[in-house]
Amino acid sequence: MSGFLMAHFIGEQEHGEQVYFAVSRDGLHWKDLSPEPILRSTIGEAGVRDPFMIKCPQTGTYYLIATDLRIGAGKGWDTAQYRGSKDLIVWESKDLINWGHARSCRVAVDEAGCAWAPESIYDNTRQEFFVFWASMVKLDGDTAPQQRIYGSYTKDFTSFSEPFIYAEAENHVIDMNIIYENGWYYRFVKDESTKRVLMDKIKQLDDKNPIAIPVEALYDLVIEGPQTYQLPDGSWCLIVDQFGAGKGYLPLICKNLDSGDFKIVAEHEYDLGKLKKRHGSVIQISKDELTRLTNAFGAKTIS
Repeated sequence: MSGFLMAHFIGEQEHGEQVYFAVSRDGLHWKDLSPEPILRSTIGEAGVRDPFMIKCPQTGTYYLIATDLRIGAGKGWDTAQYRGSKDLIVWESKDLINWGHARSCRVAVDEAGCAWAPESIYDNTRQEFFVFWASMVKLDGDTAPQQRIYGSYTKDFTSFSEPFIYAEAENHVIDMNIIYENGWYYRFVKDESTKRVLMDKIKQLDDKNPIAIPVEALYDLVIEGPQTYQLPDGSWCLIVDQFGAGKGYLPLICKNLDSGDFKIVAEHEYDLGKLKKRHGSVIQISKDELTRLTNAFGAKTIS
């Protein structure tokens, strides 16, 4: 691998809740591919947030999934949580440059008020994608609706298995990110009540007994949208959206995920480009893909 591609949105302004691309050689210094969105959703809520990319290991197809939501439309957060879209917006591509038309896929249970921050990881045992997102649902015994992480399986991001509760806590939880490393699944999730990001690890995706990993560097940050990826030197970068301060992504680095010893990267040691980078995702790309992406996009946009 010779670089990284980030998909993200930039905020609630006009055209801000669409998909933007940036590239990097080292995972810390980023170049915006275009000042305009690369992908636009004109279906559903006519806007998307929290874009997440994943590649199929069998076919090489890239999928990009996102929250069907546009806060800029003026409906407000109450509507977004309790009466929002139950769908994901999906694009697919063979080369990261030519993308098909957006499609809307229903994933949430009928009682859900939303389907937020969808992500996925490939389950090698089942040879399917495990897809997960947050939904606000009132279950029997609840005094009020609660945000929980729901999950489903798919082979093609077109048809999905029956959704099920994947993770829940005493407080609302949203924005889960899962990575696999050295025989363990490491998970990051936002406690929506405290606005903190928590970390744990599990041996299998369906493990009900996670091992908590304290991350002291995250305790005092008001953040969401955690994303984790490995840097060229083998260390791990965790980027978190500083939504409370309106600053976009902040990178932290650790050498060993088990330690949870993430350190905030000094401001002079990274560059996130001109556009604000809100809750998105990062994938590794080849040298050829990096070159083609850099050459392909000017002000090109896709509906």
